[in-house]
Amino acid sequence: MKEIHWPKIDSNHLAVYPKQMVDLEREMFLRGMPEESLMEKVGIKISSWIVGQKDLLINGVVVVIGPGNNGGDGAVIARELFLKGIVTKVWVPFPIKKTLTSKHLDYITFLGVEKLTSPPDPRKNDLWIDAILGNNQDRSVNDEIVRIFNKKSKINKGIIISIDVPTGICPSSGTLFAKDAITSEITLSVGLKKIGILQDVAKPFVGKIHNIDIGLSEKQLKNIKTRIMSLSYKDIKSLNLSLPPKNASKYKRGKTLIIVGSSKYPGAAMLSIQGALSSGIGSVKALLPKEISKSIWQCAPELVVLGEFDGPNQGNAVINRTLNELDLEDFDSIMLGPGIGLNSSDWEKSEEKLKSYGGLLILDADALNRIARSKAKSKFFSERNGKTWITPHLGEFGRLFPEFAVTTPLESALSVASQFDIGVLLKGANSIIADNEKNVWQIYDSSFTSARAGLGDLLSGFVAGMSALEISSGVDLRTESLSKYALLHSYAGYKCKVGSSASDIGKKLAKIVKKVKTRQMS
Repeated sequence: MKEIHWPKIDSNHLAVYPKQMVDLEREMFLRGMPEESLMEKVGIKISSWIVGQKDLLINGVVVVIGPGNNGGDGAVIARELFLKGIVTKVWVPFPIKKTLTSKHLDYITFLGVEKLTSPPDPRKNDLWIDAILGNNQDRSVNDEIVRIFNKKSKINKGIIISIDVPTGICPSSGTLFAKDAITSEITLSVGLKKIGILQDVAKPFVGKIHNIDIGLSEKQLKNIKTRIMSLSYKDIKSLNLSLPPKNASKYKRGKTLIIVGSSKYPGAAMLSIQGALSSGIGSVKALLPKEISKSIWQCAPELVVLGEFDGPNQGNAVINRTLNELDLEDFDSIMLGPGIGLNSSDWEKSEEKLKSYGGLLILDADALNRIARSKAKSKFFSERNGKTWITPHLGEFGRLFPEFAVTTPLESALSVASQFDIGVLLKGANSIIADNEKNVWQIYDSSFTSARAGLGDLLSGFVAGMSALEISSGVDLRTESLSKYALLHSYAGYKCKVGSSASDIGKKLAKIVKKVKTRQMS
């Protein structure tokens, strides 16, 4: 397994399956840490974090305590908040099953924490803490409990914080056990983030995610086999790019070829080219439809149009004749797909040329749909000579790899990357990037602007430009870089104040990349 260079392998970045977290805790107990000490540590760390958010505590706190260890954490939190003079109450809707949780509950009631005999009032403007099931949940709970929590959320009275995993959400997949789950403004993940809370399906329920470090050792973290790295916008600060020397000529600063667009989809070509140029690459060349190539100089005078192709049938471009005349080895990367249409016979005439290309081939949108419709289908990837990255959304992924699109998106991306030895960027609200070494990067701090027409085209062009720029510096480019590009693209959407269109975000992206490069070179 190749070492991950970015981000740092630590408790703020690693995410795990529930069983992995249980195994890590069990190892801690076997090595001598008492279970009581871990519960104390978790409860005290969470309560300290909450106390730091003073605005949340003005109107008091209700901790809803579950039957197991998550409830025990909640009891410790209640104790610590109460001892700091905060009005604290607990509600215990289930019979307690864990002896340690029961002891903590007995102690806090002895101290004077009020134990409610009926459900709390969701109309009060207080803080509620969901300490019901957390990492160990594998089933739905009483619908009435979820309804009470979500009534509070809907009328916008106070804040809801969930400990580890909001009640009603599967910690492994993020799917709901029933029709609804507790909708939290904040999820405080314990130890390491659970994979379920990072998934698109869980996004409406988890709110902002903060990790609570419980002191897992560096050795424990590095021994985790499947490494899933969670990425947020804070990681932009540690993101470095491999850059060519300052005195390198334009042809030594990366060369990419963009094959995009059709008479029906001219915008896809424009945005892909804008994405490539925003990388600051030395040379961008393109194969374009005749209708676009005549006018592209007006919006992208830096672009060199290397050839033209036809698109006679409802945007189904014919690229094989133009493509087969080129020497593709002159390019560090080639990106193909946005807006070229669903001409599978044209793809089959281009396959051999693309298979033999030794550089990085980036396939997006209609290129993936063409492969899905072709005779060879996904066998194309196994027969490729060079490195391949694909950037599908879920629909394109499902058409191309129907046999792999039956598990969670994360598992599907990981399986395809390993099976076909390719890099996969599975686009979504929280995009997933997977490589063939069982490494995954998932962006969880994503912008609401990520679902916009044209942003995928902008991203694929940006990936083409950035990858060629880094390759020109002499590095052996890894899928890790693909995760950096995806994060930068998402961050540009978040930071763009003038608008949320793909073209506006493209301009912001260029400024952000320049800022990263300037920081590195200073």
